Amino acid sequence: MSVDADTVRRIARLARIAVKDDEIEHLKGELNAMLAFVEQLGEVNVDGVEPMTSVTPMAMRQRADAVTDGDDPEAMLANAPNSADGFYMVPKVIE
Repeated sequence: MSVDADTVRRIARLARIAVKDDEIEHLKGELNAMLAFVEQLGEVNVDGVEPMTSVTPMAMRQRADAVTDGDDPEAMLANAPNSADGFYMVPKVIE
């Protein structure tokens, strides 16, 4: 795949980047080089390679999924400036 001058202008417009006409050829070469590199990466054989999140093997630390607070509604509502029937009361903002 190769990029032409019209595509460079369109990409610049979509990215909201001001590009002068004398910069079009340089950007065209840069974009074509990037696309060639991506195509080259597509040719790499990755059969049997496990996906990874880091180059260093690591395990995510996990904590127990346990409720540690919230069983005492009176204590939670004690910090509310206004409450009624076990709910927080807030000022009306929409008529």
